[in-house]
Amino acid sequence: MDIKDILFDWRLHLSAVVITVIAEAIGVIKVPIGIGAILLLPLLYAFVLGLLINPNVVRSAKVWIKDRDVSAASPMIVIAIMPFIAKFGTIIGPSMSTIIDAGPALILQELGNLATVVLAFPVAVLVLGMGRESIGACFSVAREPNIAIIADKYGLKSQEGAGVMGVYVIGTLFGTFIFAILASILATTGMFSIDALAMACGIGSGSMMAACSGALVSAVPEMKDQILALAGASNVLTYATGMYLCVFVALPVTEKLYDWLGRKDAPASAAGE
Repeated sequence: MDIKDILFDWRLHLSAVVITVIAEAIGVIKVPIGIGAILLLPLLYAFVLGLLINPNVVRSAKVWIKDRDVSAASPMIVIAIMPFIAKFGTIIGPSMSTIIDAGPALILQELGNLATVVLAFPVAVLVLGMGRESIGACFSVAREPNIAIIADKYGLKSQEGAGVMGVYVIGTLFGTFIFAILASILATTGMFSIDALAMACGIGSGSMMAACSGALVSAVPEMKDQILALAGASNVLTYATGMYLCVFVALPVTEKLYDWLGRKDAPASAAGE
């Protein structure tokens, strides 16, 4: 499908407009819980409504949305998020002093990406009994740069490729929802600094960062510029340094852990397979 077909796909654009109007009309709903509150944002309603008209989720939705519409929607996510990313750029400059004051924390928070290796990998191998798929699935948060690493080293048709693509799809479908819920809960408990939570929003995914920072801004509106600046800077640093961390630390460590914990009869994937 070429760009002209996507731009003139009226079903897709009409669906997006209607979903946006409904979601914005509902507004932010605050649900108190024991330790804080869950903030239900318009983004979450849009997410649910989008699932309901996805023919891959609800088969009867094919009456309105066709498979070609679904294919056209995927690349438009990147285009739709660009104005939001541009807005971060205009905020980061004036807030540079705040970013500098964050000091080493903003750079060292990249080490948090290794939590997928420490926490998820043993579960994948020892509890779920996964083979080399666990390497691709657990060496990172499985966003676009991480897929590129696996594609270059093993090939996407390999077991590792299946693992990274599986996590990527799940993250795309549910990542924004989970991030928004977690951010709203943690922001209202007072357990963590808002600055720390803002930095944690930047994991290298524009949509997840938007959901996470949006939830934080709804919880603490008076810190809006500070939250957006730190989240945007963190996301940029994740792209800048995360690739090297994955290539030189996370992936080799995951490979070594698999040698220790993995099934000995699992064949190694050939590079470029």
